[in-house]
Amino acid sequence: QCQLSGLWRNEQDSLMEISAVRDDGDFQGKYLTRVTLAGGCARASPLKGAQQQPGEGGWPTFAFTVRWDKFSNATTAFAGQCFVDVAGKEILTTMWLLREAVGSLEEDWKATR
Repeated sequence: QCQLSGLWRNEQDSLMEISAVRDDGDFQGKYLTRVTLAGGCARASPLKGAQQQPGEGGWPTFAFTVRWDKFSNATTAFAGQCFVDVAGKEILTTMWLLREAVGSLEEDWKATR
């Protein structure tokens, strides 16, 4: 069984800490990114999410958002699934969408990565 709560590190050396997942699947935590839009130093930002309760022997899916607090006018939504590999290591796979604020409707096309 994969446990979503705990400390996670990604390929860019960013850290994510998820507090205990509540019985209803809700969780919160913080994300310390090493990659910033402004190229600045790493900063911790709040995250909130929910985990879908896995079925018998299943791997849980989840989604969360990060509000890039105090250093960027952007928000990122992540969706993924938690697995355990053959060596017993827990692994999160995710896809993300980052939305930056833009100054006009005409610039909307370039606001989402």
